[in-house]
Amino acid sequence: MNWFTSFEITPASSPISHQSKILSMGSCFAQVVGSKLESNKFDVLCNPFGTIFHPNILSRLLNHALFEDSLDESGILEREGMYFHYSAHSDLVGKSKEELIQIWDKRIHQTQDYLASGTHLILTFGTAWIYDHQEFGSVANCHKQPQKQFEKRLPPLNEMLLDLEVTLGNFSRVFPKLNIILTVSPVRHIKDGIPENQLSKSLLRLLCHELEKKFEKVNYFPAYEIMMDELRDYRFYKEDRIHPTSEAENYIWKRFSEAYFSKKTQGIISEIQKIHRELTHRPLNPESDSHRKFLQNLRTKLEQMGTEFDFSKDIELINRTLERLINP
Repeated sequence: MNWFTSFEITPASSPISHQSKILSMGSCFAQVVGSKLESNKFDVLCNPFGTIFHPNILSRLLNHALFEDSLDESGILEREGMYFHYSAHSDLVGKSKEELIQIWDKRIHQTQDYLASGTHLILTFGTAWIYDHQEFGSVANCHKQPQKQFEKRLPPLNEMLLDLEVTLGNFSRVFPKLNIILTVSPVRHIKDGIPENQLSKSLLRLLCHELEKKFEKVNYFPAYEIMMDELRDYRFYKEDRIHPTSEAENYIWKRFSEAYFSKKTQGIISEIQKIHRELTHRPLNPESDSHRKFLQNLRTKLEQMGTEFDFSKDIELINRTLERLINP
């Protein structure tokens, strides 16, 4: 008897390689994908404005990057001596308004660079529910301000679609080589309510479908569907019953790899992961000759791969360890 429901994912027409330049933005699942890309030595910029859940906010930030907009100072707020902005997550923080503006400008220029010279943009939508501040408008984060200042609402599909159609339409003209991957986060927003979360995810899925139909360079990856159908068991959720376990994340990453990486790229990733395992290896006797030879062989392997990938910090760490073994 088959206890597992699987489905085919069409391989990408524009695959990702180690020559690609990738921008990953959106919910915490965008961070998961970005971190895995980074650990496997891809050139990736992940969530420069922190975790962003809503498509409208992502669209607004991408437009700010496209036009290299200055920070709208009307959205700056202070909390416990730190300065935040309603357009970004609390990861974007400064000790003064001036520092916050400098950080914003740096992130804007970084994002613009990854759009202008990049090959892939990954956007992960977390929820369709949004909070509107009574003065600033839609916010990325409420920053623990009084709830009475905000109104929670569910924008209609047309509102979200119009925002992203304008943004991605601009991108298709200004960045014609940029491939865009859309996905709906597998993280459940059950604080909104179970029916409300399902309604939200349904709207996001329909939004992705409409954008995929409209733009040639837009492609959808079914992370949410993999979680709901292939991994439909609570053992694949963390204790909060909201976030996928590392096992589930690794499985979704595997499905992503099969769809977006060539066999050659998958082979390179396997070698890099093998190196990561060797780097975390704990010897029985750290001072033994066999461990010293192991480190020397590993250093040689890293130096050989170093012509293409940056292992300089790992090589430096091995050199220091070998120096201690040779000159205790």
